[in-house]
Amino acid sequence: MASTLASSRFSRRFGLSTPIALAPMALAAGGELAAACARAGALGLVGGGYGDLAWTQRETRIALERGPRERIGCGFITWKLDEDASALDWALEQRPRAVMLSFGDPRPYAARIARSGAALVCQVQRMAQVPQAIEAGAQVIVAQGAEAGGHGMDALNGRATIAFVPELADWLAGHAPDVLLLAAGGIADGRTLAAARVLGADGALVGSRLWATRESLAQEGAKRLALETDGDGTARSAVFDILRRKNWPAPYDFRAIRNALHRQWEARVDALRAGPEAARAEYDAGVKAGDFTKAHATVGEAVGLVRDLPGAEELVARMTREAAAILGG
Repeated sequence: MASTLASSRFSRRFGLSTPIALAPMALAAGGELAAACARAGALGLVGGGYGDLAWTQRETRIALERGPRERIGCGFITWKLDEDASALDWALEQRPRAVMLSFGDPRPYAARIARSGAALVCQVQRMAQVPQAIEAGAQVIVAQGAEAGGHGMDALNGRATIAFVPELADWLAGHAPDVLLLAAGGIADGRTLAAARVLGADGALVGSRLWATRESLAQEGAKRLALETDGDGTARSAVFDILRRKNWPAPYDFRAIRNALHRQWEARVDALRAGPEAARAEYDAGVKAGDFTKAHATVGEAVGLVRDLPGAEELVARMTREAAAILGG
């Protein structure tokens, strides 16, 4: 039954045994996690995130040493590359299997990615962004629903995975049939992986569920909090970006666990933005102490499906086995 997933277009094109890609979560999707996913037959994307060169070098080397090179790639925040693309340039010298770009115009980077031989993966949150990704030469488009953890479109602009994916699948079938589609946002077990395939996606980009694994670089206190949190317990806002001094452009904001500090400011975001000093000091103290009533834990609505902290290889195998049983049945 697992052949149902191994035969997906995404699996076949990238030499995978399961149509799963690790979301390149900044500071969480390090080399150990990417390598474990790659060993399990998925595509392991190191979270290059904000383009920290030293971090990208260290974690990419770990991934390449401990996982099959042909299943290792990386991902970056596009608008940060506009400020400094040195981490991308270094990563391309390592000949990654794929490079994922999110949150900005991918076209300025398309030619150098193509020259490296890496497949370009572009994440989008709205239909209006898709033609730009196609123009950039994306081989894979990720449809990110607003359920996803971390950064995504705000409540005014974001789409729900269950409606966004089939609409985009239909559009690609008519306009760019060779471009592959991954679903993202809420994919956390075999049922949701199978649902992504039924909705028309060639596979899934998995973030929050792989964040909650042994190899993830997320702090143990954050992971333990995730085990105690259901899907009602996250919120999307600008609060943690302001507290972390991250100048994200509109219309993007950040989903994380709705802890005590977030609740204190979520209805007063403008006031927080106007005078963040005291709240930032409180947040910084929470980070230093590992106190997640103040520090953030970056997960999406799928946290309600997180009930253990397995190894990533075990988790990928479990999701694949469950999805194959559903699709085969």
